[in-house]
Amino acid sequence: MKEKSKRGNFTSSFGFVLAAAGSAIGLGNLWKFPYIAGESGGGVFMVFYLVFILILGVPFIMSETAIGRKTQLSTIGAYRSINPKWTFAGIIGVVCAFFILSYYSVVGGWILKYITVFFTSGHTTAAAPGYFASFTANPVEPVVWHLVFMAFCTVVVLFGVEKGIEKGSKIMLPALFVLIVIVAVRSLTLGGNAMEGVKFLFIPDFSQLDSPAKVANVAVQAMGQVFFSLSIGMGISITYGSYLKKDSNLVKNSFIIGGLDTLVALLAGLAIMPAVFAFGFEPAAGPSLIFETLPAVFDSMPLGNLFAVIFFILVFFAAATSAIALLEVVSSFFIDSLGWKRSVATISTASVMALIGVFASLSFGPLKDATLFGMGFFDFLSYLTDKILMPLGALAMCLFVGYSWKPKSAAEELAIGRGGFRAVGLYSALMRFVAPALVIIIFVAGLINK
Repeated sequence: MKEKSKRGNFTSSFGFVLAAAGSAIGLGNLWKFPYIAGESGGGVFMVFYLVFILILGVPFIMSETAIGRKTQLSTIGAYRSINPKWTFAGIIGVVCAFFILSYYSVVGGWILKYITVFFTSGHTTAAAPGYFASFTANPVEPVVWHLVFMAFCTVVVLFGVEKGIEKGSKIMLPALFVLIVIVAVRSLTLGGNAMEGVKFLFIPDFSQLDSPAKVANVAVQAMGQVFFSLSIGMGISITYGSYLKKDSNLVKNSFIIGGLDTLVALLAGLAIMPAVFAFGFEPAAGPSLIFETLPAVFDSMPLGNLFAVIFFILVFFAAATSAIALLEVVSSFFIDSLGWKRSVATISTASVMALIGVFASLSFGPLKDATLFGMGFFDFLSYLTDKILMPLGALAMCLFVGYSWKPKSAAEELAIGRGGFRAVGLYSALMRFVAPALVIIIFVAGLINK
């Protein structure tokens, strides 16, 4: 019973939706989605992505929030309370969240740096060739910005569920939507070849899929992006679901969360691709799209500095809401299971993450020649979480729902607050057969593509 005492709660379903959507809407939407779409054929990728949001993303959110609300416990305690043999599934989620934030906050620090550069030095500085590589190789400055980003997230989590996470989400997420719409409108009105960017993103060219290998590659990329974007397999939805009251409509909320996450990804595409095409840049620029290509785009754009500041502020909001959720997943374990005070749990876990993040940051500079399994430390953490822990956590969750807790029991929890749940057969088939098969494909593809 100790795990259930003195727990916070979201004050409303609206607050939960904003917090949960904020946890999903992160760098996966604003950094990874545009370049993955660019590398994977634009419109063709979009078709696969939307399909997998429906058959994978939404059912997974429903399942994780149902586990959390049913038990009113954090990730590890939730699995343990239903079936102690599945405690390992919760451990995977917490460990995954821990290591993700350790390097994610490094990227958050880069975002803060770019905001200050655009404020103080202008877009020409950030657009200079080699600027990003020079900055990340610096042994001190990226570390400082990483620690600043981590400190911001720690302060929010210290205030708890209602006064910290919920209140912060109610400010940052609406602000993010306003800012991304402003940037998207500006991008769409650039003229030139801007509309080619829209066509590239939304009109699928199926002639690109001229071999089974290409079809498989785009499908795997789309599935992987759904997992990364919705933060599946790391216990966030379980943790946030545990703070929900019984009158919340989990099914409706899950569709809203998936819809908001997809909407931001589409708006990110509209904010970036038309501008990239308008000024003749490469849509398949890869991970450097935000930090190297976009500064050059802003440098070519009238009022580019203003829109660069707006864009990187919204990226900061997206990164922060996700980072806050990751920190809460880990902190809540120590609060619920070990009885730690929130202040002790949050500061302790954040400090260890920050220390690991220092080494991740230095792997671009002084420690660039130090490798683990042939990868720099930052890339190793990314590979460990994205390709191994996240798919394993997701696989464990859907097998747990499909064969231990059983879809019927999950459906009974999903029915609370909405007057019934009629799609039990479809839900059962997805969680028992379709989802595990697709997750295994993602896992194997990730190992092969290393």
